[in-house]
Amino acid sequence: MEALEFFEGLEAENSKTYWQQNKDVYETLIRAPMEELLAELSPDWGEGRIFRPYRDIRFSADKSPYKTHIAASVGDGYLQLTARGLGAGAGMWEMASDQLERYRQAVVENRSGAKLTHIVADARAAGLEAAGHEVLKTAPKGYPKDHPRIELLRYKGLIAWRDWPAGPWLGTRRAKDRVVQFLELSKPLNSWLGKYVGPSNHASSPSTARR
Repeated sequence: MEALEFFEGLEAENSKTYWQQNKDVYETLIRAPMEELLAELSPDWGEGRIFRPYRDIRFSADKSPYKTHIAASVGDGYLQLTARGLGAGAGMWEMASDQLERYRQAVVENRSGAKLTHIVADARAAGLEAAGHEVLKTAPKGYPKDHPRIELLRYKGLIAWRDWPAGPWLGTRRAKDRVVQFLELSKPLNSWLGKYVGPSNHASSPSTARR
């Protein structure tokens, strides 16, 4: 697919020159189909928004100006297309300190903690990844190292994720069907996080599932 070749080229030459020479490919074969997909998903799953293609390089040693993927949010979900295929995520990628404390208390509490254990197990059984993007080496301060849900306690965020390798199916109805299936399977996790963790009380707290 030409869209995937665009990202392969951008990975090899992440420059303004490459971007300007191939911008039409991005706009017509990548951004436009993503907009169409979000428009189809939004009635059932919530508003969609495509993220900017430009990297924030102010505090990064990597000064590459462009992201080598297109990403979008749709309701509580996240979509990402790269040269290698399509990915979808849900959950809280990075919890703010107040969210993290509520999350840990809910993991420790028997009823909510047991419920999360089952949700994570069901997600994994359905073929999703369910894990934290950052994991402590041991229990967080103030929590027992031998807690029965120590795996969950060590997470500093919790997401569900699914990757689909690139193939001809990307240009067909199967792309939407796979995303919808993922969003259905990740609903229990989003519901649990919404109930027991919720939004941060801090001014800024990135919590969308992403990679």
